[in-house]
Parts: sequence; structure tokens; C-alpha cells
Amino acid sequence: MTPARTTAAAPADFRQRLLDGLALSITERGYQDTTVADIVRLAKTSRRTFYEHFSGKEPCFAALITEANNEMIRRIAAAVDPADPWQVQVRRAIGAWLDAADTQRAVAHSWIRDVPALGMLARELQRDLMERFITMVQTLTDTAELRGAGVGRASRQQAIVLLGGLRELIATTVEDGGRIADITETAVQASIALLGPSS
Repeated sequence: MTPARTTAAAPADFRQRLLDGLALSITERGYQDTTVADIVRLAKTSRRTFYEHFSGKEPCFAALITEANNEMIRRIAAAVDPADPWQVQVRRAIGAWLDAADTQRAVAHSWIRDVPALGMLARELQRDLMERFITMVQTLTDTAELRGAGVGRASRQQAIVLLGGLRELIATTVEDGGRIADITETAVQASIALLGPSS
């Protein structure tokens, strides 16, 4: 006798649906105006399911931002060929960064503007995300091609300036109704100037 097939979603599927529901609500209403009811409605699930995965809107938001940033870091690292000339590597990394931000403009903007309002959770989240970006930047700049061009491994301070500058540039562009793609050249040239040989 063949066992009956089940169509029940796995817990991870429900969690992803909730994160997708939050991302959609942020796009439609903004994070501040989003409620748990909005999230479950868009996720097509129940409040009970929501609270099986998250204790409230803020932890769900933290999970969404963490997932979005992990995907951004993955895309940036995948875009860079360490054998390319160093300026090409910078251009590809920045291009991937901006493309990832443009894919989820509202979520990227919300990360920059809304996360600080989360109190202690925000501080822990921001520090964790910052450390991941610092590690990524230092890894991408610690290659034979860059060393051969006189470009050293980015310092912690350089990585923080790079992240902070690009985040603010993205946020103000979104707020002004601009296209993220239009800031590519500025972002690339600023990054090359920051990371390039000092002499």
C-alpha cells in the first residue's frame, strides 16, 4: 500500500512565506505601517503560524534583513573574478551590490532607515551585518591581483567607510526617487579612490 502524499508545507516554507510577506508589505506600506496582520495576509497563512516562527514583527524584520544581506554578500562575492584587473573587480562588486539593492529597493531602504529604531536588537543586528560586510570586503581585497597592483587588503576602517557611504548613497537615492543604477559610476570611482594604491 502506497503512503498518502501530503501537500503540507515544511516549517521552512512557512518561514520563507512570512519573510516574503513582510518584504511585500514593506514595499506596499513601509515597515512602520506594517502589522503582523499584513504579514500573515500577504503570506497567506495564520497568526498562529507567524507566532510559531517569530515572537513579533521586529524579530521577523531582523530575520528578513539578515537574509537579504546574506544574499547580497553572496551575489557580490560571486560577481568578482580575483584574476581580473583590480578596478574591474571593484566595478563588478559595486555593480552586484547596487543590483542587489535595486532588486529589493524598499527592503534595502528599510534596512538603512528603520533598523535603528529596533533598540538593542538593532545594535546587535547592525554589528553582526557590519562584521559580515567587513569580512567580505577584506576577503575580496586580499588577492594576488590586488597586491600586485599595490592595493593592500582593506583595513577595517576602510571597509566601514565603504559600507556606510554606499548605504547612505543608496538610501538618499531611493528617497529622492532616483534610480540606483544611476549612482554606479559615482560609487565605483569613490570605491576605487578609497581602496586604491596610496602613492
